[in-house]
Amino acid sequence: MAEADSARRRPNRRGSATRESLLEAALTALASGQPGAVSANRIAKDAGATWGTVQYQFGDTDGFWAAVLRYTAERRANIFTSPDTSASLRDRVAGIIDTLYDGLTNRDSRAIENLRAALPREHADLERLYPQTAAELFSWGQGWQETCQKAFADLHVDPQRIREMAWLIPGAMRGIASEKQLGSYGDLDAARRGLTNAIVAYLK
Repeated sequence: MAEADSARRRPNRRGSATRESLLEAALTALASGQPGAVSANRIAKDAGATWGTVQYQFGDTDGFWAAVLRYTAERRANIFTSPDTSASLRDRVAGIIDTLYDGLTNRDSRAIENLRAALPREHADLERLYPQTAAELFSWGQGWQETCQKAFADLHVDPQRIREMAWLIPGAMRGIASEKQLGSYGDLDAARRGLTNAIVAYLK
């Protein structure tokens, strides 16, 4: 109900600008990783708004976090375009890995990682306390699976292996991206090539 109510509150230009300002403030605050950054009330103050404004635009904290997730999803919707059917299996896998490597250290990705870290780990708790946020995170997973299946659809790769690969890659890439942020002495280019080689060998 709160989500439907907030959707009806978006039509005027000023309201849309306020909404976007709050979402941008949320991403900046969350990406900072500072203590207390995962606070809708604090984010509202940073944006020069009130908690009442957040409630009017998003309904509640759950609606706000769900909107932040949706906002970032819309911004990256075109990152993975339709697959180049002339590209080899290796090139497609490498393309996915390189895209994630480049994207996982940007502001939006850092913000979402910090938000997720502050949310309940158990699905039952997340769905009880933040049902809209949980639904957005679930849709992310479904969308990612569909993206990966489409990326290899014309190559007749085992769909189950693609599904397993789709769950593996984000976690593996977060580890490599973390090494990048920490200033690792490891050869991260070699790490990406190794991951690419392993996945290609499994999918063949």
